[in-house]
Amino acid sequence: MGLVNQTALFWLGVALIITSLQTGSFGQDSNSEPSEKISFATQVRPLLAANCFGCHQGKIDRGKYVMTNFTGMLAGGESGEPAIVPGKPQESRLIAVCTSQDGTAEMPPNAEPLSSKDLDIISQWIKEGALNDYLKPTSNFSNESPPVYSRLPMVTTLDFSPDGTLLAVSGFHEVLLIKVASNWDKADTEQPILGEITKRLIGLSSRIDGLKFSPDGKHLAVCGGNPGEHGEIQVWNVETGDLTLSKTLSFDTLYGVNWSPDGTTISFGCTDTTLRTINATTGEQQLFQGAHDDWVRDTVFSKDGTKLVSVGRDMSCKLTDVATQRFMDNITSITPGVLKGGIAAVDRHPTRDEIVIGGADGIPKVYRMNRLTKRVIGDDANLIRELPKMPGRVQSVVVSTDGKRIAAVSSLDGQGFLSVYSYEFDTSQPPNIKAIVSKVVTSQSKEEKDTLRAHVTKNVKQISDSKIDTG
Repeated sequence: MGLVNQTALFWLGVALIITSLQTGSFGQDSNSEPSEKISFATQVRPLLAANCFGCHQGKIDRGKYVMTNFTGMLAGGESGEPAIVPGKPQESRLIAVCTSQDGTAEMPPNAEPLSSKDLDIISQWIKEGALNDYLKPTSNFSNESPPVYSRLPMVTTLDFSPDGTLLAVSGFHEVLLIKVASNWDKADTEQPILGEITKRLIGLSSRIDGLKFSPDGKHLAVCGGNPGEHGEIQVWNVETGDLTLSKTLSFDTLYGVNWSPDGTTISFGCTDTTLRTINATTGEQQLFQGAHDDWVRDTVFSKDGTKLVSVGRDMSCKLTDVATQRFMDNITSITPGVLKGGIAAVDRHPTRDEIVIGGADGIPKVYRMNRLTKRVIGDDANLIRELPKMPGRVQSVVVSTDGKRIAAVSSLDGQGFLSVYSYEFDTSQPPNIKAIVSKVVTSQSKEEKDTLRAHVTKNVKQISDSKIDTG
């Protein structure tokens, strides 16, 4: 061997030794444990919440196995075998039932098996002793041990049943079903409108952000979650109070739950900027759409269920084709400088593809879903009416079941505000207005802009407004 080659090998050997010493790998067993242990709170629990908690919680304990309680999670269920044996993943039933065989696993059922990477994380955590570093309190509320309130809870959402006999109201870890007095519409001021609480629907999620009765009133869809951990969709049987579906997904609370007109599909928005739908019975994901640039706050289907409207913090109102999951159009203006903040709420007219939106600018607006003119730069051509501005931000809007009224609520400086408007105006687009909105905004004359402004505020009538102390 030549001198040059011997010298090169010598210095290569020195370099390898130095590198090994610097990285701490010299003389180290390649099978030694990693320097940082797996965290249950930040690595394992999110995986279990997303894949397991929906079927193994206080309200639904399939196999008599509750995973939302750490002690119960270790112990196991009706099989009698310990689900987790600290230090021994090979003896832990949880690993056995989640391990894929020929592409399928016993758990989770009717879903994709956990990836080998995720399963390795759980196995390593068990091998390291299955330690619990989750510091937040875990409350396993149930009908036998319901939440107890030391002060009035914050009501984040509510909904009337289609027949008007029940009001669903959000609470902490629960939804309350309250009877509505039979003669509430007789203007009898001595008669309380709300009666007894008929059911307390107590579930997994601490925060409830949306709820909606199904079109036939037989089920109630609820969205929420535990902030920063997981989101959840719940479906409840209104008559029996049974939880028929719990679907955990994403890593934060969910918003804007709604039903398709036929009651088979549930839509909702996520803080990860996605719009999604699931099957209302099985929980199987049917639509996943990422056209938004910020949180999706509310959703509503078209009259025939073929299209889906979503609004979000990105100041946009988007139209999606349900069958193809394809983004179709921005219903509202997307012109920079015209937008005045995020949109928080949307509702649809009961018989027409028209929507009412509300958000940070405090102005409820009525739009048509489907464009009548070609989009041009700067247009807001789908706008039908602009309603009087409310104080603060509009938090919610709703159209009455007969399509004659619009209600909107807003808040500012510890005060709440409720406004009711008439929806009994002509929503067609006259030829002269169609001609104006077909032009690029910068080419419209002052007279045309004035005509357009007069049209979108024409025959707008505010029926009532109320100020509510929320302090």
